[in-house]
Amino acid sequence: MRMAFVVFFAFAFLLMANATPHSDRSENSQSLQGDAPQLAANDTTQIVGSDSLSADSAMALIDADLASPDETEEGGGLHKQLKRKFIEGSAGFMSLVALALVLGLAFCIERIVYLTLSEVNTKKLMAAVDGKLEQNDVEGAKDICRDTRGPVASICYQALLHIKEPLEQIDRQLTNYGTVQIAKMEKGCTWIRLFIAVAPSLGFLGTVIGMVMAFDQIQTAGDISPTIVAKGMKVALITTIFGIVVAIVLQFFYNYILSKIEHLTSQMEEGAIVLMDSVTQYKARNNG
Repeated sequence: MRMAFVVFFAFAFLLMANATPHSDRSENSQSLQGDAPQLAANDTTQIVGSDSLSADSAMALIDADLASPDETEEGGGLHKQLKRKFIEGSAGFMSLVALALVLGLAFCIERIVYLTLSEVNTKKLMAAVDGKLEQNDVEGAKDICRDTRGPVASICYQALLHIKEPLEQIDRQLTNYGTVQIAKMEKGCTWIRLFIAVAPSLGFLGTVIGMVMAFDQIQTAGDISPTIVAKGMKVALITTIFGIVVAIVLQFFYNYILSKIEHLTSQMEEGAIVLMDSVTQYKARNNG
């Protein structure tokens, strides 16, 4: 009896268990069927949205590809950017800054070429002159100095022209002619210094002009806004930048020229000392 009750209870439990999932599944299926249009609508919206995003991204890529050549052409190289900034800084006024740069570089290049050609091997030259004087060949020493370029050979030639005079007179000739040679080496440096000073001054003048333009635009518009002030301020800043850059470039060349002048001056002093020793020995051998 007890066993039959257990079997009956188990059989009833199984029937209830089987009935419950079917009902749940039916409810779930009904809910799924009810939600199906909404899910389908959501899926359709997502698909359409993704297609729209894909289309937008594709159009953006196409626009970027089409715009990239123009932007690359607009950026260009360094010379194109400088040209654009030159025009933005008022081409008429920036031409004065460019003129200062061109003229300053012309004087710098001329001085550098002149000073480079004036450099010689001082020790070799003085050894050759001393060798001729030891042979009592004054004319040969003059020919060596005459055929050699540069201020060192020039002052030696002038000293040899007065070799029969007292040593004090020869030393005075060396000093005086050395001053003349230094003046020749510094020829044109005054103009370089002028352009170094004028370039930033033109830039600052452009700054003032740009500010005046900005205030004129404000007065005309009757309002203060970045768009109105931007053009005048841009002219002011660009001209200032170009003026300072020109001064810096010319200053580097000018300092290099000064270093070459100092080097040649030291060579002249060295040559004068060696020549005076050679002339003293020559006069001692020939009894003055």
